[in-house]
Amino acid sequence: MLLKTKGKPLNILKPIVAKVTRNAFALDSNLILIIDDQYIGFVEREFKVIITTHNLSSDRIDTPYVHSITSLEHLREGDIIVVNTDGVINTLYRAESNHNFILVTERCNSNCLMCSQPPKDKNDIDYLFEIHKQLIPLIPKSCFELGITGGEPTLMGNSFFELLELIKYELPETEVHCLTNGRSFAWRSIADRLGVLDFNRLMLGIPLYSDYYLTHDYIVQAKDAFNQTIQGLYNLAANNQRIEIRVVLQQQSIPRLVKLAKFIYKNLPFVEHIAFMGLENQGYTPHNIDKLWIDPVDYMNELGEAVEFLSSKDLNVSIYNSQLCLMPKDLWDYSRRSISDWKNIYFEECTKCAVVNECGGFFASAETMRSKNLRAITY
Repeated sequence: MLLKTKGKPLNILKPIVAKVTRNAFALDSNLILIIDDQYIGFVEREFKVIITTHNLSSDRIDTPYVHSITSLEHLREGDIIVVNTDGVINTLYRAESNHNFILVTERCNSNCLMCSQPPKDKNDIDYLFEIHKQLIPLIPKSCFELGITGGEPTLMGNSFFELLELIKYELPETEVHCLTNGRSFAWRSIADRLGVLDFNRLMLGIPLYSDYYLTHDYIVQAKDAFNQTIQGLYNLAANNQRIEIRVVLQQQSIPRLVKLAKFIYKNLPFVEHIAFMGLENQGYTPHNIDKLWIDPVDYMNELGEAVEFLSSKDLNVSIYNSQLCLMPKDLWDYSRRSISDWKNIYFEECTKCAVVNECGGFFASAETMRSKNLRAITY
C-alpha cells in the first residue's frame, strides 16, 4: 500500500499538515485539495496547498502547490498528510483504517537482529514532533486505536511525555499502544513521570526474548539490555502501567520459549498481555536469515506448551502474525489478525481455504520467505 509519494513543489515554505479533500467547493480552508482526475484551471477558494498529478511547471502560480505527482489514488477523503518542502507527501493518518500509527523517531538504543525498521542515526525527533503536534488535533475523536512506534520513542526525552499528554487531551476515547524496548524505564524517575501522567488508555508493548540475559542481549545486540528491561518492567508495574510482553518467534528465542513463559509467570505476573509473534522478513531479517529463520511448523510444540502454560495461569496470551494452516487446531483460539492492513497479504492458496477469513495471513515481505507447509484447509 502506498503511503508516500512525491511531486514538484511550488511555494511550499514549511511542512504543511492537513486533511485532504477532493471537493474544490469545501467550506473549510484548512484543507489540502487534491486534483487528480481533471484539470481545474481556477480554484476560487483558498486551501493550505493544492496537490495534483498535472504538470503545472509552465504556469504562473503564487499559491502553494505540489504538481506532477505520479498518483494520488491512495488518498481518501479525510486522510491526513504532510506536504514537505521538497515535494514529498507522507500519509500520516488514514481515515478508513483501524491500523494508524505515528512514527516518532528512527533512532534506537537497541539494534535487534530481526528489526523490521533498522534504526538510523539521524536527528529526526524535533521535526517529527512538530509534525505530530499538528497531526494529533486533526485526528477524529472517534479514532479507536492509535499506535506509537519507532525507533525507540523514549529517546524523545521530554517530548515523549508532551506527546502522550497531547494525545490524552485531544483523543479522550482512543486506546494508545506504544512500542518501546522498555530500557529507559530502568531509571525510576522516567517510570515515575509516566505514572504521574495517569494515562490508563496507554499500553506499553515491550519485547522480552529470553529468560536468559545473554540470549536476550544477543538478540537485541545491546549489553545489559535484559537487566534494564526487567528493571524497567518492575518500575512500570510500580506505577500501575499497562504492559504487554512481546516475544518474536525465531531461531534464537525458540529453544528457551517454555522457560521464558514460566519466567514471565513467576516474575512478571502483573503484565496484561503476552503476544508471541511470527517473524517479519523485513529490515535486518533478510540479512540475518540464517540466524533467525525457523519454519513455524517446527516450533509449534514449544509455542503450544508456552501458550497453554500461560493460559492455564490465567494470563492473557495471543499468537500474532501466524497462519492457521501451520498451527494445531487447539491453538487457533489464541491466533489474532494482527498484521497492519497496509502490509497484510494472502497468497493464491489462501483463496481456497475454508478459514481464510479467520486467518491472520502474511506480511507482504512473505513474498520472498515463508513456510513451505502452507496449505488450504478444507472440510
